[in-house]
Amino acid sequence: MTAERESLATQLADAARIIARVAAGASLADQAEHLSGASRAALIDLTHGTLRRYGRVQGIVSALTHRGRPEPLVEALFWCAIYALESGRYHEHTVVDQAVKACGPLERWPQKGFVNAVLRNLLREHAALEARLSEDLEAVHQHPRWWIDRLRETYPERWSDILAAGNGHPPMAVRANRRRIASDAYQAKLEREGIAAQRHGDAGFVLDKPLPMERLPGFAAGEVSVQDLGAQRAARCLDLHDGQLVLDACAAPGNKSAHILELAEVALTALDVSGGRARRIAPNLQRLGFSAKVLVGDAANAEAWWDGKPFDRILADVPCSASGIARRNPDIKWLRRAGDVGRFAEQQRALLDSLWRLLAPGGKLLYSTCSVFREENDDVVAAFIAAEPSARRLPPPGAPLPDGERSQWLPNEQHDGFFYALIHKPA
Repeated sequence: MTAERESLATQLADAARIIARVAAGASLADQAEHLSGASRAALIDLTHGTLRRYGRVQGIVSALTHRGRPEPLVEALFWCAIYALESGRYHEHTVVDQAVKACGPLERWPQKGFVNAVLRNLLREHAALEARLSEDLEAVHQHPRWWIDRLRETYPERWSDILAAGNGHPPMAVRANRRRIASDAYQAKLEREGIAAQRHGDAGFVLDKPLPMERLPGFAAGEVSVQDLGAQRAARCLDLHDGQLVLDACAAPGNKSAHILELAEVALTALDVSGGRARRIAPNLQRLGFSAKVLVGDAANAEAWWDGKPFDRILADVPCSASGIARRNPDIKWLRRAGDVGRFAEQQRALLDSLWRLLAPGGKLLYSTCSVFREENDDVVAAFIAAEPSARRLPPPGAPLPDGERSQWLPNEQHDGFFYALIHKPA
């Protein structure tokens, strides 16, 4: 047996453990934090790839296991092995062989024959299975049925494209820190390093191929940050000017805070409800040459942390379903429930109500989510405006999208899905 084959069996076993925990309700991000070593990239591919195709691999296992649903760890091994088979990275019989051997480190030795039989049946019955799966919406679109139904209702002409984007690999975009390097100079630096990238706007780049952020030219020197193009819109929508008091109300890990400071000389307060997450803000700003007043507090309970000075600009990048960035966190599709969207909307409305009181007359608040669900976006803003007659919604700055929309960016090959609504408080 080769070392490569031994490592695949181990990787399948490790990936199955992670996927089984996620299927039981654990966060994939929490599991991935503990991955290290040479196998990290392979494990990330196996776990993320399996969850991106979760609806499909579930459908296949259900169709092939006639004696009932396998125990969770063996079922997760099947899911990971099916992804490995369909990824094209390995020979079919190698995957079957190594999945059988993975029963050893998983301490499921009696299941070896079962695993072998099911996977070999998959190879033999592939055409018939494809015909069956073509009638299963969850298997075809790799999303829960309630998610599919919501998007079909809201985007009758684009829902399948949104779902397809949510199943793909996310683009890697970066933002040049123009306080330290001109965008043209950074583009030239990328070219010298042989890193192909497409320029977007005055400081954004989408890399043709992702790479570890530590390998980005100028990363350690604070010349660049990794940030999706959709997320890069936030600071630009705020209409920033030197001398303003600005609040980033849900700031961790600090990427949008940093962009705010790159665009204008402002007094920034970076707030986050999580102490652990808030501790990441200052180091991220320091790498770029910035500082801010970092506070741990709940934006919905301003009395506990606010000094009474109103803010000229507020970024309310509120907690949400994260449905616009599902390809980055593929477990979200399966951990979320239909009722979660309404609960997020209630929380978002409460945050808007609280933050509005902190906004100075003449100020602007930017409501932001990484969601594509209308209930968290236009519906929340419309309800808020109806209850605050003085509030006026402004079109976010920038050219409209091809369909004329400025507020809702849907995920595509260049950026994730984001929503922005700029709200003005009259003087």
